[in-house]
Amino acid sequence: MTRLKNQQNNVEATVTPRLRFAEFRDAPGWLDITMGDVYSFKSNNSLSREKLNYTSGSLRNIHYGDIHTKFSSLFDVSKELVPFINPSEPHESFRPENDCTAGDMVFADASEDMDDIGKAIEIIQLNGERVVAGLHTILARPNLDRIAIGFGGHLFKCLRVRAQIKRESQGAKVLGISATRLSKIALPIPQTKAEQQKIAECLGSLDELIGAESQKLDALKAYKKGLMQQLFPPEGETLPRLRFPEFRDAPEWSASRTSDIAVVHQGYGFPDRYQGRQSGEFPFYKVSDISRALAGGAHLIDAAANYVDREVLSEIKAKLIPPGTTVFAKIGEALRLNRRALTIKPCLVDNNTAGVKAIQGRATDQFLFYLWSTISLDEHAGGVVPAVSKSAIEAIPITYPQIDEQTKIADLLASMDRLLAERSSRLIALRTHKQGLMQQLFPSSAEVEG
Repeated sequence: MTRLKNQQNNVEATVTPRLRFAEFRDAPGWLDITMGDVYSFKSNNSLSREKLNYTSGSLRNIHYGDIHTKFSSLFDVSKELVPFINPSEPHESFRPENDCTAGDMVFADASEDMDDIGKAIEIIQLNGERVVAGLHTILARPNLDRIAIGFGGHLFKCLRVRAQIKRESQGAKVLGISATRLSKIALPIPQTKAEQQKIAECLGSLDELIGAESQKLDALKAYKKGLMQQLFPPEGETLPRLRFPEFRDAPEWSASRTSDIAVVHQGYGFPDRYQGRQSGEFPFYKVSDISRALAGGAHLIDAAANYVDREVLSEIKAKLIPPGTTVFAKIGEALRLNRRALTIKPCLVDNNTAGVKAIQGRATDQFLFYLWSTISLDEHAGGVVPAVSKSAIEAIPITYPQIDEQTKIADLLASMDRLLAERSSRLIALRTHKQGLMQQLFPSSAEVEG
């Protein structure tokens, strides 16, 4: 491999980021250098999950699925749950020169999602343990005279590099990328390790803040989950483990079925010609809209990708779902994820979605939402593609207290949801800030000099 050249002057091409630390503002531009010039590639293995365990062993294994879902971009083995290779597997075939070392990049070479193809982690700390790169991974070792440890984990997440990795990927349903194709991509690299380290320290401190905020959010979610398990009776029982003092002598909860306290609303097929209509009197929600509401840390669903007016309602013979309806997926994979959201305006939902609306005097909308959030629909589904029918929803057994106790429970959980929304917004703001900072600290694809 050779470095990128200016074809007219035969000199190395350089790039300059929009933002540089003060001590490097007069330093030379960054090199735009092919990955093959600064990284070499080592061997991996192809062991499946069945040949790994989380109990014991002398050799840990990085599986591509964990890169996609679990591992931090700066990998410290002491902070990650990394499986062992089963002792029954022949360990003599694992040559020490292919063991991971500090500074190595490990890429996931396969993905069904374009945004995840070539996702990578940088090995930062191994604590003396032997770790190898496993199934569907590519192990790349840097020239440490050129690349500072801690810089690569950020470098391979910058937009300029990610765009090239996506272009080099191949495949239809499953995307793949090879070491040969990775070796061709151009990496923007400061010419001094000191500048690389400064960038790594800056972004690393932001990662620590993001990690701490994420842990607080996860802890609050876990606390709420545990609280709900105490506030609602276990299946088959009519008394919760935890009750507010003023209700400790109140009657047991009523055992009934969903149709006794709620009206079930069905979704509608949404004609293609209305897809993407961004204005109209009524929002038309899909399962993906429910997911976005929950990803934002809230259970209230507001913005939609599609809107309809009264003429459309008449054409598709649809009835509006009222505000305060708990909507959820009722079919397929989305059903198994058990997503829930609460509507705040009259709307429609698609035919993969259904809703339950509290009957006035028997239940409150907020309580029904939280009650419904404790119900798993999987066991009530049927068909080749799992789906829950209206009659099955109506027949789902439920327990509920009197209205004043419902209100007390719902108010407490709603206050927790507000805290969760605040925490989630703070986390989103930090991640957005980091993304914007990276766009400034790393050159964009247009900023190439001779």
